[in-house]
Amino acid sequence: MDHLVLVARNVETTLAFYEYVLGAEIRDLEGWRNGTQEYPVLHFGEWKVNVHPADTDAAPRADQPVPGSVDLCLRWDGPIEAAYAHLAQLDVPIELGPTAQEGACGWGRSVYFRDPDGCLLELISYEDENPRA
Repeated sequence: MDHLVLVARNVETTLAFYEYVLGAEIRDLEGWRNGTQEYPVLHFGEWKVNVHPADTDAAPRADQPVPGSVDLCLRWDGPIEAAYAHLAQLDVPIELGPTAQEGACGWGRSVYFRDPDGCLLELISYEDENPRA
């Protein structure tokens, strides 16, 4: 994957969530705030997530951009119980998990939760030897 676009109801709240909860690096924030950039960007290593306000006129864009319209799975390096504990420590409500889930690299264990706009997020770990047990 190269990048994806996340549609946000409140860009500042969305950026803070992804930085604080998932450790994203925020880029182009000041440029977006002062109008020299169209949107801020979240970086997860080599992965890039553009954050567009729902009411943006940036082009090209989704035909009907709606906050909460992305489901995103990120790989968690470590046991899924550590991801669960991390989210619980930050008072992020867990929607489901840990549970066995098939991901891009085979079977792993996942935890599901939501961002401030209601986008479904999944953290998956491939650390367990028998994730379906």
